[in-house]
Amino acid sequence: MLAVNFFFDFGKKNFLFSAPDFDPSADAETLYNAMKGIGSDKEAILDLITSRNNAQRQEVITAYKNSFGKDLIEDLKYELTGKFERLIVSLMRAPAYHDAKEIHDAIKGVGTNEKCLIEVLASRNNKQMHEMVTAYKDAYGSDLEEDVIVDTSGHFKKMLIVLLQGSRDESGVVDASLVEQDALDLFAAGEEQWGTDEAKFIMILGNRSVTHLRMVFDEYQKITELSIEDSIKNELSGDFERLMLAVVQCVRSVPMFFARCLYKSMKGLGTADNTLIRIMISRSEIDMLDIRECFRLRYEKSLYNMIKDDTSGDYKRTLLNLCGGDDDLAGEFFPEAAQIAYKMWELSAMTKVQLRPTVRPAANFDPAADAQALRKAMKGFGTDEDAIIDIVAQRSNAQRQEIRQTFKSLLGRDLMKDLKSELSKNLERLIIGLMLTPAEFDAKMMKKAMEGAGTDEHALIEILVTRSNDEIQAMNAAYQAAYKKTLEEAIQSDTSGLFCRILVSLVQGAREEGPADLERADADAQELAAACNAESDDMKVKFMSILCTRSFPHLRKVFQEFVRFSNKDIEQIIKKEMSGDVKNTFYAIALRTNPPIYEIDLFTIRKEFKETHDVSLHEFIQVETMIGDTSGDYRKTLLILCGGED
Repeated sequence: MLAVNFFFDFGKKNFLFSAPDFDPSADAETLYNAMKGIGSDKEAILDLITSRNNAQRQEVITAYKNSFGKDLIEDLKYELTGKFERLIVSLMRAPAYHDAKEIHDAIKGVGTNEKCLIEVLASRNNKQMHEMVTAYKDAYGSDLEEDVIVDTSGHFKKMLIVLLQGSRDESGVVDASLVEQDALDLFAAGEEQWGTDEAKFIMILGNRSVTHLRMVFDEYQKITELSIEDSIKNELSGDFERLMLAVVQCVRSVPMFFARCLYKSMKGLGTADNTLIRIMISRSEIDMLDIRECFRLRYEKSLYNMIKDDTSGDYKRTLLNLCGGDDDLAGEFFPEAAQIAYKMWELSAMTKVQLRPTVRPAANFDPAADAQALRKAMKGFGTDEDAIIDIVAQRSNAQRQEIRQTFKSLLGRDLMKDLKSELSKNLERLIIGLMLTPAEFDAKMMKKAMEGAGTDEHALIEILVTRSNDEIQAMNAAYQAAYKKTLEEAIQSDTSGLFCRILVSLVQGAREEGPADLERADADAQELAAACNAESDDMKVKFMSILCTRSFPHLRKVFQEFVRFSNKDIEQIIKKEMSGDVKNTFYAIALRTNPPIYEIDLFTIRKEFKETHDVSLHEFIQVETMIGDTSGDYRKTLLILCGGED
């Protein structure tokens, strides 16, 4: 349920509490002894510091200087090294001074760390912002606002300055008429007009109260059938877009915002240690337990285990202490997380998907001219790959079918055969795939997944789960026409067991359609919850009977009520209780039930790709296709289909 927005607040459950029987002088002596002589007792240092809250650490710093005439932070810097040193020293700073240092480091020297500015300034409340500004002045002798003005520009700078004022309305009073007006103003400032009135976005998102903005976002979605996030992605760009999205995410849920930031800091190769340290320190005494709940809900992995897998040594031990322990892995939720899971399924049913393709019908389309141009590109010695790419990759599929027909009627030749004879390797596969109808292409992919030794089960699952009834039936017809046997027969000969039965059910293209039946959804949810206590085979059969036949709107309601009956999420249960291809198929159906996951277009995929991977899809294609694509034609075609750089 990754792309759904929700509106629950947590109770701000922090992990680090005041240590009982606290004696700052005794702690100071323990730390002094841990650092005197050759070497240092790192375990004693980390165990003591991570078991005290920040206020107590400040008392220890004072007691250390009183007792030994030395600066504790300077001694820690001298004795420790690397990421462990950065983490321990950061823990010793007061929160406002820690924030001030992070901002100072983000804007000093050459270049700017915009991600740090966004994360800190989008997430702090008025009091935290005022304290940070004061600490910055005290620590660095300069005005934070002036330094931000010098180091940033444009609308990004303007929004940062608004946030730095720490003047967001915190009264909690909401004017219903102003909610509607703000929603209409945001619509008029963006989606309703050509161009964008960025100042209106800055004024509303930078000043209104959190409670008010949540209601504005609800009203905005009713008016536009778009989430405010989608509109921001459509209307804004660059660091300004990322800042405004962060503000919206924090309005919806600060713990979920930090769960996302933590996940991105550790995913893939390498770790963004500065981000990881900053968040673990700044939130350990505010809402770390809430962040943990959100993290497991969103990523189906505990924050504890991700830190454990991604870090090492004393650095890891310190972070795990700050995390406060591993979450229950049985798939059950904390009460608040169960409420969120329930709400997320409800909101997924309300989400409207705006399809935005990167390839559209070409204007002034002339199939005869295109057919002639393609023939010219292929006849004689050599082939003009650029001409082929420019035509095929910039026509819609319906237009390509007209070109195929015109090529044969005008020239008496089979365009597909000509392309196969003139092109080679990946470029040939890509161009031929583009020239097929969607049904022909799906049939070809199904055939390829089952031919030869072995079976590409993932391809079978992806196609059969994501296609509509009409698309599956068209694919069945195309498969029989091309390969002289039914797709069902091919599946039965190439797969076995319950996985085969599931695929056969899906390939009928007979899934129910229409809205949820609330009474029946309640009964289905109870049956699924009861099946979780049955024998494994009986459980899987019951899941198949519901997941493979009910409409997706109905399944959304079933999965929502499943949370209520079981205090578990359907996706976690599937991953925990099942295995192999059966698990993969049911899990894909659960994801498919959420429209933002699968029913999206390449433009939106590009946006989500960059947000998730910190690199644009365009750039990723450029890098990944360099090896083995000596001519660059395959890469060029993919980049055209991608539709541009983000």
